[in-house]
Amino acid sequence: MAGKQVFLKLYKVRKGELMVVVCDCDLLGKKFKEDKLVLDIAEDFYGGERVTTEAATDTLRAASVANLVGEEAIRCGIVAGLIHEDCVMRVCGVPHAQFVLI
Repeated sequence: MAGKQVFLKLYKVRKGELMVVVCDCDLLGKKFKEDKLVLDIAEDFYGGERVTTEAATDTLRAASVANLVGEEAIRCGIVAGLIHEDCVMRVCGVPHAQFVLI
C-alpha cells in the first residue's frame, strides 16, 4: 500500500457521526453498468482530497459509515478491519463495499 493514493471525502451525517468515502484515483468520474446494477463514481460525491492509502486507512477507523470503490480503497477498508473481502461486490469487475457501524 505504501506510496499509493486514493480520493477521500468526509461528510458529517449526524451529530458526532462521520461518513467517509474513498475511491481509487483512476475511477473518479466513471460509471459502470452491469445488468440492473449501476456504479456511478461521481466527482461531486467521491472527489475529495487526494491522500495516501495509509491516511485513508487511518481516517476510515474514525468513520461510522463508509463507501469504498476500487481495489486500493477496498484494501484500506480491509487493512482497517472494517471490510471483509467476502462482502465486497463487483460491478463490471470494479469492487465496491459499504459499512455502517451501529
